[in-house]
Formats: sequence, C-alpha cells, structure tokens
Amino acid sequence: MKLSKIMRGVPHELIAGEDSIEIGQICSDSRSVGKGDLFVALRGLVTDGHRFIDQALDRGAAAVICETVPDEYRPGIAYIRVEHTDVILGDVAANLYDHPSDKLRLVGVTGTNGKTTIATLLYELFRKLGYRVGLISTVCVRIDDETTPSHLTTPDALTLQRYLHEMVEAGCSYAFMEVSSIAIHQHRIGGTTFAGGIFTNLTRDHLDYHKTFANYLRAKQIFFDELPAEAFALTNLDETNGMVMVQNTRAQVHTYALKRSADYKGRLLEEHLDGTDLIIDGEEISVRLVGAFNAYNLLAVYGTARLLGAPKEETLRQISTLTAVTGRFQTLASKRGYYAVVDFAHTPDALDNVLTTLTDLQRVHHGRVITVVGAGGHRDKGKRPIMAATAAKYSDLLILTSDNPRDEDPRQILDDLCEGLSREQLSSTLRLVDRREAIRTACTMAQPGDIILIAGKGHETYQEINGVRHHFSDVEEVHRVFEDEERRSE
Repeated sequence: MKLSKIMRGVPHELIAGEDSIEIGQICSDSRSVGKGDLFVALRGLVTDGHRFIDQALDRGAAAVICETVPDEYRPGIAYIRVEHTDVILGDVAANLYDHPSDKLRLVGVTGTNGKTTIATLLYELFRKLGYRVGLISTVCVRIDDETTPSHLTTPDALTLQRYLHEMVEAGCSYAFMEVSSIAIHQHRIGGTTFAGGIFTNLTRDHLDYHKTFANYLRAKQIFFDELPAEAFALTNLDETNGMVMVQNTRAQVHTYALKRSADYKGRLLEEHLDGTDLIIDGEEISVRLVGAFNAYNLLAVYGTARLLGAPKEETLRQISTLTAVTGRFQTLASKRGYYAVVDFAHTPDALDNVLTTLTDLQRVHHGRVITVVGAGGHRDKGKRPIMAATAAKYSDLLILTSDNPRDEDPRQILDDLCEGLSREQLSSTLRLVDRREAIRTACTMAQPGDIILIAGKGHETYQEINGVRHHFSDVEEVHRVFEDEERRSE
C-alpha cells in the first residue's frame, strides 16, 4: 500500500522523501522491521523509539513516522512528523488493514471486574447462535475456532488491527473484546469502530499506573465518550458510576440491573455450587454460573445480544447452557468431599464478590471457607491490606501466599497484606511464601463440606519471580493434590 494511503486522514507533515512509495508492513519495534516497512517511533514508559530510528533504517525501513525528526536524512527515505505517534498508530494501522472494525459488529467491554467473563460468554453465545465470531480477551484471542494465547488484556494498536483484519478474512460477523483502562489511555484502540460498549463496574485497580481513582475512572469514561452515535452503551445501573460512565456519550444508552428497574432487569432466586436460578427479562432460567456477580455478567450478555438483534427465547435458551470461563469461579471437587474454587479475583471488590457468594453457599452446606490469596508485586500496594482484610472477614482460615511477586520480595508483600489484619485475625492466618505449599496445605486442612478459594491467578499458567516466568497453574496444582489423595486412598 502506498504511504499516502496509509496516512490518509491522519494529521501529519511530510518532511523529506516521497509519500508515493509502497509500504509493506507497519512496525513499532525496530527489531521486527523488514525491507520496505514503515517504522513508527513510539515514546514508551521505558524506552523511546526515536533512539532506534537508525536501527530500523539499517534493517530496511522505507519510511519513518516520528515526533522529532532526525537532524540528518537518509536519501530515499520518507520522514513524516506527527504530534503524537501513539495517538495516530491505530489510525495508520486501520488504514493499512482497510478499517476491519467497520466490517464487523465489534463490542468492547470495560470495567474493573467481569470483562473476561462477559466477552468470552458473548463469544460462546454467538457461536451457539450460528455465527462466526472473534474474541480478544485476557485469556486468549479466538478467530472463529482458532485460538492464540494473549499477552495483554487489550493488544497494542498494530496487533489489534491485524487481529480484526484476520477476523474479517475468516468470515466473522461479530467480535467481542476486553478494553482495559491502560489500553484506552495509551490509545491502543485508536482507529477502531465499536458497535457497542459495555460497562461492568469500577473499583480500585491499576492505581500504580493511573495514580488516582479519578484518573482511572476518566480513562474508562473516554471509551464511552468516543463511541459513535449509532452505537449502544450498555451500563450497570446498580453500579455507583454506571451512569457517570455514559453521561457524555453520543451512543444510545441502555441499562441492566438486579436491584433497580432497568432495560434489562434480573432477579437472583437461588444459588448452588453448580449454578444459579434467576429471572432475566421476566423469564425464569437456570444457569451454570454461580453468584450475584455472574448474574450481572449474564444480564450484560443478554442485553448485548438483544441489542445486536438476537431473539429473546433462543438467547435465553443458549445462555442456560453457557459454562464458566477458565479460572473464573472454576469449581473442582475432591473425592474427600471438599471443593476448591479457582478464581482470578485480584482486587478487593472481586474478592468480596466471590467470598460473599461462598459464605452464602456455606450457610447451606455448613462447611468452612478457606482462602488462599496473595498480591502481585509492583502493583498498587495500597490495595494489599484491603485485600487481606476482605479475605479475613469471610474466611474461617486464611493462607497468605505469593501471587506474581515479579522482582519484589514476596515476604515484604506478605508483610503489607498483614497490615490489614487485626491481632485476632493474624492468629488464624498462615503465611506461606511458596504458593504450591499454600495450596497443598489448604487441601490437607480441608474437611468434607469445606470450600477452598484459591484467588488471584485464575487462568494464568505462570508465576513471575525475580522477573522470570515459571510454569505454574492453580488448577493443575489442585488436580495434583486430588490425584495424590486418590492414590493414598487406594
């Protein structure tokens, strides 16, 4: 594609060279540049792409987009200056791939908790309704029936446009994606047209990046501010910031709720370890997901499906068949009579939601709640004592352990967690740095009827220690314990 076409509609200044040259690919990493490519020099949090312009040219780049033009120009190279390279990257990528989001009905999901579940369930639902569908989530990227592991909740702008292009090429009609606050702030969704946006909830998270809750809220709000007038904005009316999110949107606002009258109203009837009975839009259904938080997720799924034109009866029928997303309230049963629940809950609010559900269930089962939880290194330290206090509030036994310490001392993280506990709570709390040992200890201490919550990592299959990722899966560890229990019982 000609450089002039790639830059169409993008504010820029051609400083040197010709914009009639043909461009192969767009790259923001100088190491991936090939002959005839366009290199975009991004200013990142750690490195500045302007430092690598020469390297990109040495590797064959035919053009450069930058904020600061080099003092010397190489002959035959097109140099383009823009005000902010990160802002325009999505637009030039969308031009390269012929605006793939315009050829899909793309729905973005944002909020603190529930993004992965809602996006994944929508993918599964629309597959069941007979469509080819795309998914971009924390767990994976799916292009119809092909799956690729994810590295970010929301990919970088170049990767996002490539995925959307591949979805179009695969014949997908719909696509659902998680939209993180950091991605919004970093303009990763630039050049993308959304048919709709969903807001779940907003609680403390990512303050290591955003610094204040107000900044975090504003990042989420921008997503709805930029939705087109023909799109829909579906918001949680029971959430404090539900209407704040959409107060400036041009999109058509719709609501869902359990506690208030809303466009898509639900009511929780009864919870079980293997599912929930609830009313959605006046119809009673049984679903395979557990808890009030999942009732909200399913209401968002139902409302979105209806706004996209899916018929009511078939949508409800298929919703009743949907199963939990990997690492989201994933329930595992031991033959010794206790249960382990693996969940991604890594914020105080998410932990509260899961533990509230478990304690309600235990009023029926009369067992104990044992919680295994930690906190990630080099993330918002302020939430650590809050998380420990939340876990202790609902747990009969609390085991504090490592999550992803990264290159932070895990013992210090445990100290920070313990600051949220009273002396009495500390007396019923174990500190085990080794997460494998923590899980095994919880299982050893469990009695028939008990439920163990293993929180924080969910679907993740690694632990990052001293900057190195080691294979580790909470689900796999629980299965190993169960296998050992069976061998001992033979």
